[in-house]
Amino acid sequence: MLVLSRKVGDAIMLGTDIEIKILEIHGAEIKLGIDAPKSVTILRKEICDDIKKQNKNAAKVFVPKDLKNILKPIKEKKKSE
Repeated sequence: MLVLSRKVGDAIMLGTDIEIKILEIHGAEIKLGIDAPKSVTILRKEICDDIKKQNKNAAKVFVPKDLKNILKPIKEKKKSE
């Protein structure tokens, strides 16, 4: 992890086209400005974590044994035809 000290008005660059600028500092809270191409998705980490959790839970809906039980009647029907 790279750790930097910055003051209000200072900025850092990610690559050549993403700039993160320190806009304000009030106590333990800072306000950042992010200038990036529209093709770059920018999300707060807690939102990303929530999306990952939702995706993981959605993937649990059909586990392989459930899928086997769903396909079993289809296989039996084909055998009888």
